[in-house]
Amino acid sequence: MAKMIEVQNLTKQYKGAKSPSVNGVSFSVDEGEFFAFLGPNGAGKTTTISILTTTLAKTGGEVKIAGYDVDKEARKVRENVGIIFQQPSLDLNLTAEENIRFHAVLYGMCGYRPSFRLMPKFYRDKITELAGIVGIQDALFKPIKKLSGGMQRKLEIIRSLIHTPKVLFLDEPTQGLDAVSRRGLWGYIDDTRKQCGTTVFLTTHYIDEAENVDKVCIINRGQIAVCSSPEEMKKHLQYDPTPKVCLPTLEDAYVEFINKHQEVLA
Repeated sequence: MAKMIEVQNLTKQYKGAKSPSVNGVSFSVDEGEFFAFLGPNGAGKTTTISILTTTLAKTGGEVKIAGYDVDKEARKVRENVGIIFQQPSLDLNLTAEENIRFHAVLYGMCGYRPSFRLMPKFYRDKITELAGIVGIQDALFKPIKKLSGGMQRKLEIIRSLIHTPKVLFLDEPTQGLDAVSRRGLWGYIDDTRKQCGTTVFLTTHYIDEAENVDKVCIINRGQIAVCSSPEEMKKHLQYDPTPKVCLPTLEDAYVEFINKHQEVLA
């Protein structure tokens, strides 16, 4: 199976910092794999995902996305990925649909048309489908500046999925979403992954969202603490096996690994 994400000895040292933000990180993600990259605030998650998506230069190491080097072939990397950033990145002077249309044109999905009704049918159908999933059908033609933060978040989700990327990077994707929208989003992403072989790279503080991933990597203080399947992580968790006690969750295992790693580094 092809490796869609390859990271070898990745290092990032910010100017003036006493220690690297990311220090010798290595991992790989297979095609079609659902991968969770977890860690506490300041652990190096956002730095890592920024390097992987070509928005931040690395200090050392090698990184390839969909077979392309993030330094030498950054344009090819961007053509093959979809990104939901942690911070909003919408043009406030455009409508919701215009933001998506501009994105679709940049990714070569279709040529530009001055209005939604003149765009190709497959584009209009895809937007209608995605808008229904996240619940913003009535906001598509409203200016971004008039939408709530939650509605803007939903729009960013549509924008990242519109071109059916090979690798989908999700940096806190459900932040600000209600429970119904969260469930609809994960259902769609799961279907897309299965039908199109999309590789999904997730960072989230909602550990329950990573419960069904294929592989989990936990980063802490810039280093990988553990990288395995959720099931393997749970096997190493110390818990009371009596029937009265619930089986451990991924969150239980996550907390234990973080605490142990803090003790080792202290």
